[in-house]
Amino acid sequence: MQFYEVIIIGSGITGASLAYELVRLGVSVLLIEQDKNAPSATRYSYGGISYWAGMTDLTRSLAAESLEIHRENVGALDLPTEFRELPLIGTIDHSQDPIAVLKTYAFFTKQPQLLTPAEAVELEPLLNPDGIAAALLMPHAHINPIATANAYCQTMVRLGGHRTYDRVLTISSESDGVRVHGKLETYHSDRVILCTGGGTRSLLRDSGLAIRQYFSHAESIETDPCDLQMRSVVMPAEIGRFELERSAAIDDGPWEAGLTGHNQDLTPPILDAGALQFADGSLRFGQISRTQTSLAPQSSPETSEQWMRSELAKILPKVAQVPGRWVTCTVAFSADHLPLVGPVGDDRRVQVFSGFSNPMALVPATAKRFAHQLASDKNLVASEPDKELQTLLPSRFGMS
Repeated sequence: MQFYEVIIIGSGITGASLAYELVRLGVSVLLIEQDKNAPSATRYSYGGISYWAGMTDLTRSLAAESLEIHRENVGALDLPTEFRELPLIGTIDHSQDPIAVLKTYAFFTKQPQLLTPAEAVELEPLLNPDGIAAALLMPHAHINPIATANAYCQTMVRLGGHRTYDRVLTISSESDGVRVHGKLETYHSDRVILCTGGGTRSLLRDSGLAIRQYFSHAESIETDPCDLQMRSVVMPAEIGRFELERSAAIDDGPWEAGLTGHNQDLTPPILDAGALQFADGSLRFGQISRTQTSLAPQSSPETSEQWMRSELAKILPKVAQVPGRWVTCTVAFSADHLPLVGPVGDDRRVQVFSGFSNPMALVPATAKRFAHQLASDKNLVASEPDKELQTLLPSRFGMS
């Protein structure tokens, strides 16, 4: 029987980066993924690194650390991450007051530059100047999320880590450690870390545990490589998804009912019309967010695609015409939009690393810090407890 010091469930950007950091510290790790092409938040992420968006001392420091890690990964990982530094143009609708929108950025690490429509089009010629009242210009960075997760995983395996594919059904704590019961076999370890995003609450519930984490359904359009060339990332200056999620995290009752098949639409869906282009020329645009309490999405792909294309056509008409595929995934979040990092309940053998609302800007540094804390518990490195990480414990919300 193979025994591991840590089993990580989920090989998206959270699980892959954490596994890599732990293996670098000498921890024996097994990374379990359900499927090679699972429709995860990493798989359908936009990949933007909003390193300027920190609003607290912790998120500012994590964002700064993560940006440096992204830069270092270009040479440190075995595969390319497609890291690029490029501008973000935040569009402001004619129904909005540009000065009022600008003031909402007052607490961020960096302050944006207010652009006229003509100035915005100089930077991004695909923009329709008549479709916006103004825009905000921010420094930004970008990776290909799935390429980055794969790069972490491949490097982790080369360094001595292990990876397998299985569908995890339940987790149980025993006197001799933790058992992860998969569809194919049972795995044994000292500790299990759930990096399962929107599926975390369901998996813990099936294992007799509880956590106050939620998820939204994100819908977007992805395309094959095309001849259009975007020079920037284009997103709304005010993202509606955050307010939608904040409203959906008030009452846990519907979420518990959703896990038993009683789906509820907690808030009206919102559309944050934006687009970006990956290094291979493919596009991703959308995005619709829904707070449905069932993990199975209940929407019409045709209607959703029409809505996304019609709204995007107002600001990026040529992009909106590119043929593509409707895709959807769940996006995990917490009530305060900070991640959940640490033990579930009193048993330190089952922990979570999930719920990042700004993952590409926060995950790399948080994974590095969390890995040192876990390795310190195993006496593999000398490290004082990370007091800042203590503010991210799931216990800050109590149990659902």
